[in-house]
Amino acid sequence: MSRHADPGDTVIEARDVDVVREGRALLAGISVTIRAGEHWALIGPNGAGKSTLLNVLGAHQHPTRGQVDILGQRLGRTDVFQLRRSIGRVNPQHPLRSALTAREVVLTGATGTIDLVPRWTPRPDELERADQLLHLLGLSGGAEARWHLLSQGERGRVLLARAVLAQPRLLLLDEPATGLDLRAREQLLTSLDRIRDAAPEATSILVTHHLEELPTTTTHALLLREGRAVSYGRVERVLTTELMSACFDHPVTILRHQGRWAAVAAPDPEVLPLWASRR
Repeated sequence: MSRHADPGDTVIEARDVDVVREGRALLAGISVTIRAGEHWALIGPNGAGKSTLLNVLGAHQHPTRGQVDILGQRLGRTDVFQLRRSIGRVNPQHPLRSALTAREVVLTGATGTIDLVPRWTPRPDELERADQLLHLLGLSGGAEARWHLLSQGERGRVLLARAVLAQPRLLLLDEPATGLDLRAREQLLTSLDRIRDAAPEATSILVTHHLEELPTTTTHALLLREGRAVSYGRVERVLTTELMSACFDHPVTILRHQGRWAAVAAPDPEVLPLWASRR
């Protein structure tokens, strides 16, 4: 996996993690070390355990067995509500019901709530950062647009801004490109790259089962199948034809071009020339 981590820059240390529910192993023997500034992808077929692992690494679920340290705090020995204040999360199924504006949705990231807190007033620096993030993600012109009038792609970028408003040390993204068309997906991935470039010390974990949804800034990957790790480590060593075929139990060819990834069922002479390298 990664090189030996120094205690000062280790963000997550998981050892022999099992999650068992109703006699079924959702995760089995997962060990991973994630350091500051790394950007991980959790990849695998449906039901592989990706969201379960993300919940454990985000302090939203305790393992049945094993040890998990997050930002220097051990699950089971720390206040998870306090710990989560240092963790940002993007959930495409954001359960907002109020007619907040895009800027107001971003500002809820300061309180960690779905809606605005009654009688709460954002500080000037929070207002300034919200506007900076909206500008960075290409949403300045829609800051006053109501949530229900935003496109799915615009909502995704607003939620990304919300998640990073409080400058969390750890950012979790659970299939953030779900339901997006090509244009919206590319805008979201570009926005994520911009966020990562603006905060190089931050760490992120992104869940997906589509390689096309990986930003160019992805540094590491963990492949899951039936709750077990198939492989993990530097992205270029993990996203190979052999390992991805094993993970999805289907023969695929992995392609890479200008930092982006794709999987095809078989070498296609019309497709391969468009890619700089083949995995």
